[in-house]
Amino acid sequence: MEQMSFSDSAESQPLAARLRPRSLGEFVGQTHLLGEGKVLRRLIEADKISSMVFWGPPGVGKTTLARIIANKTRAAFIDFSAVTSGIKEIRAVMQQADDNRRFGERTILFVDEIHRFNKAQQDAFLPFVEKGSIILIGATTENPSFEINGALLSRCKVFVLQALKTEELVGLLARALKDERGFGKIGVSIPENLLEMIAVFANGDARNALSTLEMVVLNAPSDSDGNISVSKELIEQCTSKKSLLYDKGGEEHYNLISALHKSMRNSDPDAAVYWLARMLEAGEDPLYVARRVIRFASEDVGLADPKALGIAIAAYQACHFIGMPECSVHLTQAVVYMAMSPKSNALYMAYEHAKADALKQLAEPVPLVIRNAPTKLMRELDYGKGYQYAHNAKDKLTDMQCLPDSLAGREYYIPTEEGLEKKYKLRLDEIKAWKKGQK
Repeated sequence: MEQMSFSDSAESQPLAARLRPRSLGEFVGQTHLLGEGKVLRRLIEADKISSMVFWGPPGVGKTTLARIIANKTRAAFIDFSAVTSGIKEIRAVMQQADDNRRFGERTILFVDEIHRFNKAQQDAFLPFVEKGSIILIGATTENPSFEINGALLSRCKVFVLQALKTEELVGLLARALKDERGFGKIGVSIPENLLEMIAVFANGDARNALSTLEMVVLNAPSDSDGNISVSKELIEQCTSKKSLLYDKGGEEHYNLISALHKSMRNSDPDAAVYWLARMLEAGEDPLYVARRVIRFASEDVGLADPKALGIAIAAYQACHFIGMPECSVHLTQAVVYMAMSPKSNALYMAYEHAKADALKQLAEPVPLVIRNAPTKLMRELDYGKGYQYAHNAKDKLTDMQCLPDSLAGREYYIPTEEGLEKKYKLRLDEIKAWKKGQK
């Protein structure tokens, strides 16, 4: 453990460290928490911090926020690492905090990567948080619900930090070129579209974006006057990316996912794999692509091949477990499977038609026959009267009406004869014929 220090400003530090924001005014992103009038900003400005956890992906400002709080607060501020500290260090910190409390001084304890503490280590904090000896601020990239003890988590407010937007990263990179702590003392020429290229590659991570910019500038040639000019080719070499594929307005992003979706729908595996590669190699989040494939599995394949949904979900889980670049092959498997599967949009159409009726008749009462009747009053009001338990019937079928009277006989699910859905169509035809015969 150590008292937080802010004196290290040597030019030998990495660019990301030199440009670390010193105030909320310099902080980039997280406007949902730090915009004017937002709760976290008010707490920091009023120095009324309570125990909290910052949860978010790498490079979004968790540690930086802690440092800003350290600059603003009148409390003792202790930086504590979950990687290098154990029970002995925790007890020493708690003793120091107790001593501070006796003299009327608050202690804010910042624990980076708090998810790395085991249960016993986390439990050591609990009594001191409860009696107010410390105000705990934890930072984690993992879901606090799974990684932090429930008792400790219940005493902390969780603030979710989001990946930075491309335009926010572009602004940060532009500032790095002008700020004297960055490259403001030398002339660096980089067109905005190339800054955007770096921002897209960083995928929401400010530290990654600044590190890439630093690598690019340090490797760029300079002219006789010492001015540095950065080319697209140099950025491609430093990022191992061919080119920027998503424009500033996001249109190309949607064009590409549309191309993937429609290639799969058109049963063209070659085109589908190509558009998949275009997105992934441009830095697209594989989990975003996997979510779209899951949607496709039910919207465009459905019961024509019920296994498609399971394969899409398995691909999502693989992406979550191992990330890029390894998960590219799992997404390829899912995309090719979707393209080769028989197609049916019957489930999509069924819901859309049912949705239209539901929105028109939101107040339509549930038929009494299919209502539960857990109380005597409900039974007296005929709740559940006449209900037919299908499992007691010989054919496991009844002629009981489950739709409201105004929609009786309405058909939403119209199966096709594609793939396995042909089997479900035959079954549905049998059910309808049986019910018709009971009238």
